[in-house]
Amino acid sequence: MSKKRNKRKESIELATQAGATTEVVGRYGSASKQHLVAYSGQDNEVGKTLKRGLKKTSESKVNPEYREQNIKQQAGFAAEDKYTARQNAEKVINGDKTRYARTDDLGRVNDPLYDHILLDENGIEIPGTGEQMKFVGSSPKTCLNKLESKEFQKYLDADARITVPSDYYKDIIQEADNRILSLEKQLARAKENNNSELAESISKKIDKVHKIKKSVKNSGITNKDAIFARMHPKLSTAKDMVKISHRAGIEQAKTGALIGGSISLIKNVVAVSKGEKDATSAAKDFIKDTGKGAITAYATAFAGSAIKAGMQNSRNSTIRVISKGNAPAAIITSTIDVSKSLISYAKGDISGADCLAEIGEKGAGNMSAVMFSIVGQTIIPIPVIGAMVGSIIGYTLGSTFYNTLRASLKEAQVSHEKRIRVEKECTEAIEMISLYRAEMNALAQKYLSHYRMIFDETFRGLDEAFLSNDINLIIENSNKITIALGGTPQFHNMEQFNDFMESNENFNL
Repeated sequence: MSKKRNKRKESIELATQAGATTEVVGRYGSASKQHLVAYSGQDNEVGKTLKRGLKKTSESKVNPEYREQNIKQQAGFAAEDKYTARQNAEKVINGDKTRYARTDDLGRVNDPLYDHILLDENGIEIPGTGEQMKFVGSSPKTCLNKLESKEFQKYLDADARITVPSDYYKDIIQEADNRILSLEKQLARAKENNNSELAESISKKIDKVHKIKKSVKNSGITNKDAIFARMHPKLSTAKDMVKISHRAGIEQAKTGALIGGSISLIKNVVAVSKGEKDATSAAKDFIKDTGKGAITAYATAFAGSAIKAGMQNSRNSTIRVISKGNAPAAIITSTIDVSKSLISYAKGDISGADCLAEIGEKGAGNMSAVMFSIVGQTIIPIPVIGAMVGSIIGYTLGSTFYNTLRASLKEAQVSHEKRIRVEKECTEAIEMISLYRAEMNALAQKYLSHYRMIFDETFRGLDEAFLSNDINLIIENSNKITIALGGTPQFHNMEQFNDFMESNENFNL
């Protein structure tokens, strides 16, 4: 197979990966956008300006004589923004339509009871969801003391949830249990002494501590997180976005390994059938391609979700509209694809003219892939599958259209001999595409009849796995081919794959 054809197939595979990431990039990108809103205080997508954001809070004045107190107070404001962003990011990822909002951002500045409330998908407050954030006290014990004071009684009376620093939460619960145990002993003694007045007073204290224990909620934000967000809002925002991008990458790597492995499986079965490869080489290439698919998918989803977040909250309405498709993922795969042409040119493998021609073709193909992935997802409303099919069609049609235009512009300069060669290659390509599946079945039956039962069993298993979206079953069935061809599977289930991706080991291709 010619180098040009190999490059074209690699580009189509990249377009496939881009299409397959549409749902994950969209979901995690929208989640990351929550942190950009919290930082800037501006939600450009809905045209809403918040009362403040991390950036504005970080610019607050500090009295040198009361620096520590001022920073801690302002860190409390920063914690409110971080909490809103993190809670809403998780809701986006999980497909939950409800959203947290700060009462200040709803026009209820300095609400006497609540800092946060939960809104339904129509933006209407859900009754009984009010929360008051309290980053108070120098320790969990002093924090609980403040919660027991008269000053905080109004929050308990209103049944408000009280969100506290995550580094305090467990110790507050433990301290509350200790106080309840101590008070219960005091109550028993008061009853033994027939001191009903004292017993009633102690009983009320027990009830209050019980209610505090029930009301407190882990905010998921430590005191250090809050202070860091106040002092370094950009870095704090970036850290949260990187974490979300990593999660997107890990989730998409599973699908990427599946795509890379599936494509490689077909290619290597055909290659072995033709005698172009031996079983051992085919098995090694299958493992290599599966790993490359996972890595490409991870990189695409990781960077794509970050780009999606920025585009979705852009001030430019056109960019926001573009972000709704799979353009963010396509930007990454296009960068990978085009860089290959530039590297080939730098090595002297292709001329400058060929380099520019390849970049033009890949650009046209990837733009078309973006459009058709949206169409594909609409026609085939199954996550990943519709967009993936659309991207393949879009890339192929886009590249073909580009090459047709390019050829027509050069037609007058092309020699008769060269035109004949080009036409011959086109004919061969069309025949290859139309006969690929038939050829594979025929060759497999002729030369690999002893593998036929394994192939049939594996493909039936893969069909079942695809329908049930069972990743472990997909890996299990794919491994049957690997073993039959003399290879050793590197991963046997997604747990092993995740452990590897989370480890610090290098991936050797």
